[in-house]
Amino acid sequence: MLRVGGKAACMACRNLVSTNMGLRFLAPLQKLHPLSRAIHHRYSGNGNPQRPPHRMAARYFTSMSRLPMRPLKPPPGSGGHGYQQQRNFWVARLAARLLKLRYILLGTAVGGGYTAKKTYEEWKEMLPDFSEYNWVIPDFVWDLSEQIDFDKLAKALPEMEEIAKLLPDLDKIGENFTFLKSLLSSGVSLGSEVKGAGLHLLLETSVDPSLKATDSSTAATQDASDKQYKKSSDKEKVDQLQEELLRTQLKYQRMLERLEKENKELRKVVLQKDDKGIHQRKVKKSLIDLYSEVLDILSDYDANYNTQDHLPRVVVVGDQSAGKTSVLEMIAQARIFPRGSGEMMTRSPVKVTLSEGPHHVAMFKDSGREFDLTKEEDLAALRREIELRMRKSVKEGQTVSPETISLSVKGPGIQRMVLVDLPGVISTVTTGMASDTKETIFSMSRAYMQNPNAIILCIQDGSVDAERSIVTDLVSQMDPQGKRTIFVLTKVDLAEKNLASPSRIQQIVEGKLFPMKALGYFAVVTGKGSSAESIDSIKDYEEDFFQNSRLLRDGMLKAHQVTTKNLSLAVSDCFWKMVRESVEQQADVFKASRFNLETEWKNNYPRLRELDRNELYEKAKNEILDEVISLSQVTPQHWEAILQKKLWERVSTHVIENIYLPAAQTVDSGTFNTTVDIKLKQWTDKQLPHKALEVAWETLQEEFARFMAEYKGKDQDDIFDKLKEAVKDESIKRHKWNERAMDSLRVIQHNALEDRSITDKPQWDAAIQFMEETLQSRLKDTDSVIRDMVGPDWKQRWLNWTNRTADQHIRNETKNELERLLKLHDDHTAYLANDEVTTVRKNLEGRAVEVDPGLIKDTWHQLYRRHFLQKALAHCNLCKRGFYYYQRHFVDSELECNDVVLFWRIQRMLVITANTLRQQLTNTEVRRLEKNVKEVLDDFGEDMEKKTHLITGRRVQLAEDLKKVREIQEKLEAFIEALHKEK
Repeated sequence: MLRVGGKAACMACRNLVSTNMGLRFLAPLQKLHPLSRAIHHRYSGNGNPQRPPHRMAARYFTSMSRLPMRPLKPPPGSGGHGYQQQRNFWVARLAARLLKLRYILLGTAVGGGYTAKKTYEEWKEMLPDFSEYNWVIPDFVWDLSEQIDFDKLAKALPEMEEIAKLLPDLDKIGENFTFLKSLLSSGVSLGSEVKGAGLHLLLETSVDPSLKATDSSTAATQDASDKQYKKSSDKEKVDQLQEELLRTQLKYQRMLERLEKENKELRKVVLQKDDKGIHQRKVKKSLIDLYSEVLDILSDYDANYNTQDHLPRVVVVGDQSAGKTSVLEMIAQARIFPRGSGEMMTRSPVKVTLSEGPHHVAMFKDSGREFDLTKEEDLAALRREIELRMRKSVKEGQTVSPETISLSVKGPGIQRMVLVDLPGVISTVTTGMASDTKETIFSMSRAYMQNPNAIILCIQDGSVDAERSIVTDLVSQMDPQGKRTIFVLTKVDLAEKNLASPSRIQQIVEGKLFPMKALGYFAVVTGKGSSAESIDSIKDYEEDFFQNSRLLRDGMLKAHQVTTKNLSLAVSDCFWKMVRESVEQQADVFKASRFNLETEWKNNYPRLRELDRNELYEKAKNEILDEVISLSQVTPQHWEAILQKKLWERVSTHVIENIYLPAAQTVDSGTFNTTVDIKLKQWTDKQLPHKALEVAWETLQEEFARFMAEYKGKDQDDIFDKLKEAVKDESIKRHKWNERAMDSLRVIQHNALEDRSITDKPQWDAAIQFMEETLQSRLKDTDSVIRDMVGPDWKQRWLNWTNRTADQHIRNETKNELERLLKLHDDHTAYLANDEVTTVRKNLEGRAVEVDPGLIKDTWHQLYRRHFLQKALAHCNLCKRGFYYYQRHFVDSELECNDVVLFWRIQRMLVITANTLRQQLTNTEVRRLEKNVKEVLDDFGEDMEKKTHLITGRRVQLAEDLKKVREIQEKLEAFIEALHKEK
């Protein structure tokens, strides 16, 4: 403007000097200086001009401007007259400068204004028709139409032939659309100023100047025209005019939609043309993708901090089967959600991130597969995947799940926003649903809507009675002022057909029927209810319906309140407005939260690194694997000693009670050996190998636990104790011993027990020592049992002030009687005859002791056992010198040491079995256990719920919160930076 104004000022000054006005300006200066009179004389017709007057004048003014400003001294001898002339000339020069400045400013203003007006007119002619975007005009502009007297207006309008002349020039409109197409393809976005100018131009071009003249004449002739026309004819003319205008508007709307489709194709070509640009776009995430990542992080955040999540998103709520999913599909321009007839399909929240892209594709947050939404097979696969994820997220015994499914949809012309589709609100729990389904859906909807920056997209079914609505009451509770609610009335085609009074629809979209308030009200049609309909067919059906609907024709609905296209534009604008207003405030909230958490960590854990749960798990995993590897460092001697000891503890009772004692009570050595061989064979075939493998497996477990306990004492973190115990139990549970080793072990044990040849004296002495230790241990146990039966002796009664019970007194008397019997019959058998039982009983009755025969036999068993073990120990001592007789095979010798040979066979079997099990442990089972531990650790690592349960504590939670808050803050800062760049 300044440049144009300056140019105009120069032209004005030149014209000023070259005109008579310029000469008139110079005329008064003739009286002041002779040179000025000469200029006037030369260019007033008295001379022959040699240069154009404006150039001479400009040159003269230039020379005048270069004159010195200080007064000249009068020449000597001239007196004061010459000095007075010079002073007057100096005053004239000053006046000329001031006058020159005034005319320069005047010329600049006139020229600049003229040029600005001309440029404004050129821009007005270049702008396209914006009639489709009438929804941008505030409602108060439309409200003015209610105050217009259409009867008077109709009388002032010309006939239909004249109206046809008033239609805009289509060629000129075509040029305007071509210009709009070039603007859109080059990426130029029209600002709010151009929008306003376009609307102003639309209002001006839709009315001919002759109508303005007619309007001015109408005021003078209004009374006369009222008498000439009848009311019926006036109404018909108004209806005809409205129909003509509506057809014209729809015609231009189709043209604009065609141009938009062409623009989408051009955008595709531009995006696909440059491979380098495509690569850069893949690397650099879009603005809406950055924002969606922040919401994904917050959806996984701990529930204690969800109250801080006040970031905007569009929350879609509505009654079940109200058309929520259909509205989302129209906005996403693809049938992406599972569909069902009347049943609940949305069982968990679905977060859909919409953005623009060259291809119409969809992708899950945790998957790399892209679903091509232009192919029906990919659409079907996407719907199946969404339904499968929903069913997996629902726990057993529940109907809905709070777990969010994150999905992104990209495509040409899709409005950028983030929507969350919630399960439909129900009024009754039906068969097959969990009893708390209704309350769960209500609480889930409240949790999303209570976010003060969430935009609530309230979906209401227009085909049912408004009084049956549940969601409107819920929305009015969460947003009573309606500052962030957009109301959508679906199935308007059915509503118009079913309702007797269409004005009821008008009351709904004007916010006069429901108690809730909203920012805007929209009416949409999302198809005929068939699942086979495509998005394009639904759009065509919706457009045809509103073109022919009397709701729009009669003014019950405004043009900007209908179609899902206008809805998506309005929701997107509201979403980004809310984002720009609140995102920086939310970033400050997380910044403060981060500072508080970092301060708490520094005060409580100053010397520890901030390891979150995953990092701590990796650390514990390495420790556990180190402990498992340590099993391979156990020496063979240690393994065999442990195995031999544990195996004998497990089988000693069977050997003594079922093999040795029955064989020792035989008459001769032949019977003894035969009995031993039979019982050993039976034991080896049925029990011994299983017992040995059980012992080996238990030994492996105990050693594994011992190593983990030892590592725990070496400055290990006690935060891993629960995890290590769970890993140990699960690994042992999964580990199964190689059963194929049992057959070979049975053969080895059988061969070891069949060998009776003791080759040297050390082996003989070792067998005697083993036998002696075993018998002494059994004797000690038997003495303990007898003491418990008979109670404390006299010494303990005096020292501890204890007495025997009545039962102990009876058993003590019975013991004394049976001991006298054993003294009389030292070689008595293990069983007491009936007559002997009767004799003992009568003897006790003679001492006034009533005793039961069963008690006598039970007491006899323990006494005879002790007696036998004492005799066996005595015989064992005698056999210490019996190796000579055994080696020389003196069968007739009185010293028979067959029991020593038995214990040698048992001992040798234990040694060989321990050696075999040790080899299997070190060569096979330890490695298999290590493999099982790794598998368990890998499984636990993939199960976040398991890790959360096993690695707990304030330290862990604090590190987790710090990681999350930092990540959210960084993502928000990156998003805010990108948002400012886009502005």
